[in-house]
Amino acid sequence: MADIAPSQVHSDASHPLHSSNSSGKWFLPLFALVLVCGLGYVAYALTRDLTAVAVPWILLGLALLIALGFEFVNGFHDTANAVATVIYTRSLPAEFAVIWSGFFNFLGVLTSSGAVAFGILALLPVELILQVGSGSGLAMVFALLIAAIVWNLGTWYLGLPSSSSHTLVGSIIGVGLANQFLAPAGTATSGVDWSQATNIGLSLLISPLIGFGLSAVLLLVMKVLVRNKALYDEPKGNQPPPLWIRAILIFTCTGVSFAHGSNDGQKGMGLIMLILIGLVPTAFALNRTPDVNYLEAYKSASVQVETALGKYVKPGVTVTDYKAEVSNAVKNKTWTDATTPALQQYIHQTSAEVAAFPTLEAVPTNLVGNVRNDIYLIGEALKLIDKQKLLPMDAGDLSAVTNYHKAVDNATKFIPLWVKVAVAIALGLGTMVGWKRIVVTVGEKIGKTHLTYGQGAAAEIVAMVTIASADHLGLPVSTTHVLSSGVAGTMAANGSGLQWSTVRNMLMAWVLTLPASIAIAFVLFVILRQLF
Repeated sequence: MADIAPSQVHSDASHPLHSSNSSGKWFLPLFALVLVCGLGYVAYALTRDLTAVAVPWILLGLALLIALGFEFVNGFHDTANAVATVIYTRSLPAEFAVIWSGFFNFLGVLTSSGAVAFGILALLPVELILQVGSGSGLAMVFALLIAAIVWNLGTWYLGLPSSSSHTLVGSIIGVGLANQFLAPAGTATSGVDWSQATNIGLSLLISPLIGFGLSAVLLLVMKVLVRNKALYDEPKGNQPPPLWIRAILIFTCTGVSFAHGSNDGQKGMGLIMLILIGLVPTAFALNRTPDVNYLEAYKSASVQVETALGKYVKPGVTVTDYKAEVSNAVKNKTWTDATTPALQQYIHQTSAEVAAFPTLEAVPTNLVGNVRNDIYLIGEALKLIDKQKLLPMDAGDLSAVTNYHKAVDNATKFIPLWVKVAVAIALGLGTMVGWKRIVVTVGEKIGKTHLTYGQGAAAEIVAMVTIASADHLGLPVSTTHVLSSGVAGTMAANGSGLQWSTVRNMLMAWVLTLPASIAIAFVLFVILRQLF
């Protein structure tokens, strides 16, 4: 993914990255305006949320800077993939394409559900999340963030098309393994949720294969159904494609940009929420702005799930420490006869504590952390029922569990608007710095011939659908791998030939990223545990 040779770029005035257009005149002013307004809003919202709260400003600022730095570097690798096809098919001028893509990335981030963010965080050891404000929790946050940034920057500098998703997942696994390694012998310390890691690993592994295969198939189908020769021709000089082709390519660029923002932006959001919960729990441990009727719905769901669990409590089973029993079940991913009454008691006790207040915002500062941890641990236990089916239940009872699980998640798994804005800005800044390197790789260094209109459309349609589907399922995918492999698939289907040096580099980064990021995060966590 090294930059194209200067002699190739600067000597060719018709090169798509160097064609003259008026958008460059207002590109930087417009971006500066958006940046200033966005940062102003973030500063205002953060200050408002932290009013009357004791804040370790230096540590919080450093942690947020590193988290946003991860998204900034993520922009190097991923965001610019969406604009490569419209630039190399001359559907949009380069600077305008970046602005257009950045805007829809921004919208994608703002409208994201948060499922991907908390799906990735589910890989982390439960006790580290529950103790995120402690020394071990801070070591966890800084280790995985620094490891992800180090590997992403290193691969970008060496010209390897690395996946930020692979890097972050590897860093989280490294922290989990290090946490287990440092635990005293015989303790029930959790390392990595391997069931969740398997699901995420499969999505990261399969999505590039889907990108390659479906893009190739789609191009071949298009050639059969759409017999317009112009669609499969290379761009002619500086002229844009016919209007209908241009509209298709702009639409697919828009879709990939939106889907990328919705999926990739969530990774940084989840990390920032970990930081906020750890450093200023009184402001961010519980969702202080849910629906006004939230507590009533929570109480009703609590009663229903207690009744449902009561049907599965076996006679004669007693529990002395319900919290310890539930905690062990979550750590070990097991379910015993004692777990059912323990969870029932835990839900009853926590609901009674929350019901004493009219709203979550009214929960006293000194209780916020404990209430949040109790609700979060209950949510993790409910996963063993409605996700892993460790306690077989009738459909009606399982529905009660699912409804209560949603209420629990609403209280602890939320993302403020200003966090989404901050992540969107960081992604955009990264794109502004690194977009040319990525665009050149996708547009020139994968196939041996120039990218045609049909190839660009096929690769981006598949990438758009794949990323959006993964976002709906709460699974992370690599935009870099999906779109790059899609372009490679269209080149193979078209008989254009592949530049195997680029393909080899992509495969190398694919293979090395996980073990390398695991190792870096493991070492960093061990070191930082001695400092915090």
